Amino acid sequence: MEREGCGKMTNLILFVNSFLSYLLQFVLIVALVIVACVIGVKWRKSKDAKAALETQADSADGSTTA
Repeated sequence: MEREGCGKMTNLILFVNSFLSYLLQFVLIVALVIVACVIGVKWRKSKDAKAALETQADSADGSTTA
């Protein structure tokens, strides 16, 4: 009699295990995307700041770039 309910419990445990595994993968991928976006924004700001400094240096020298 006890064996009949055991199969349902095993299926539930397998489902929860699989669900948590995919949930963990999803969380890790989201974290990776967030880190990539933060790094991309920092690099872009650095590039823009460097370009602004070069533009200021060019205008201070009096040279024009076409």
